[in-house]
Amino acid sequence: MEEAKKKTSKWKTLKAEFKKIIWPDKKTIGKQTVAVITLSICIGLIVGLLDMVVKYLVGFIV
Repeated sequence: MEEAKKKTSKWKTLKAEFKKIIWPDKKTIGKQTVAVITLSICIGLIVGLLDMVVKYLVGFIV
């Protein structure tokens, strides 16, 4: 009996916590998505460039 109360209480608490969440609007989500994609591309280019430089230097040394 007490276990059923705990489960019900957990779900009520979870539901109450979800009501406190402030979800961003579409404009904010769009801006953040563009920022993440742009940053991911930039980091990918930097890592690729560093990889090419290291390959060249290792090839030169060996």
